[in-house]
Amino acid sequence: MDTIFFIAILIMSVVIHEVSHGFMALRFDDRTALYAGRLTLNPLKHLDMFGSILLPAFLVLTNSPFMFGWAKPVPYNPENLSNKKWGSIAVASAGVLANLFIAILFGLILRFFFMNGLVQEASSMIAEIVLINLGLAIFNLVPIPPLDGSKILFGLLPTSFEPHIDFIERYSLILIAIFIFYFSDSLSPILTFLFKLITGLAI
Repeated sequence: MDTIFFIAILIMSVVIHEVSHGFMALRFDDRTALYAGRLTLNPLKHLDMFGSILLPAFLVLTNSPFMFGWAKPVPYNPENLSNKKWGSIAVASAGVLANLFIAILFGLILRFFFMNGLVQEASSMIAEIVLINLGLAIFNLVPIPPLDGSKILFGLLPTSFEPHIDFIERYSLILIAIFIFYFSDSLSPILTFLFKLITGLAI
């Protein structure tokens, strides 16, 4: 049951993450996601079989210290944005900010209810929501394509960095695989710090 709950929360969290990209693009006048029918919280419109189900289940069953996953990216056309530079950065940031908002909201609920004796089972469920959304936000800020952190960073860099950006994008799948298998554990201290900062509790 814990695994099913975890995957269900992860799926809804990545769906909210992706829909936030689409709504931010719409805010900057790009209607690509709207026309594609992706501005919906219906998970069936967003699920990626590997990133939304198989990988999270594998990580849970193997007791991975860091959990992550993804949904099908919500499409948008940067050429349609009313402000291409800051619009692209805002669209990339929207998913991360949505996950941080969820983490902070439920983290504060956790603080309040713990002070009033909420039953342990419910507290554990809320804590998982906080951890999942913090994990998604932190992981997506890693500056390796196709993660949001790369789009934010590349949007801020001057044009003289374009050859380096092209190189990173060319080998992005290799770089992200290396990071996941060898360096993702380095994100755990950040997750632990933020969880305690928001909830006042240790993981």
